[in-house]
Amino acid sequence: METEKKLIILVDDNPANLKIGKNVLSEKYTVATAPSAAKLFKLLENNRPAIILLDIDMPEMDGYEAIKILKSEQDTKDIPVIFLTGMTDSGNEEKGRNLGAAEYITKPFDPPSLIACLEKYS
Repeated sequence: METEKKLIILVDDNPANLKIGKNVLSEKYTVATAPSAAKLFKLLENNRPAIILLDIDMPEMDGYEAIKILKSEQDTKDIPVIFLTGMTDSGNEEKGRNLGAAEYITKPFDPPSLIACLEKYS
């Protein structure tokens, strides 16, 4: 019997990153992609993901603002958020963790390491 794949939402403003992430993760997970935080919140209206992979550096609303909203809402506060970002400064990681991020992974990511990380939370 095949078990249903868990849903992961991948949020990144770079279409190439969305494609790579979806390709890497789709064998083990159902992957929904969102090119912005606004689209993430639209997806969350009808979906409850096991995990949200969230870029930080995005136009309009960055990942820090998005996680503040996610962690303040009753429906989304318990969804693990993992920052998947090109921002490598340790101050960014500390800020992300202080806002409630479960993990902080820098791009380019190592696919087996990313999947191992996701398995801890799904």
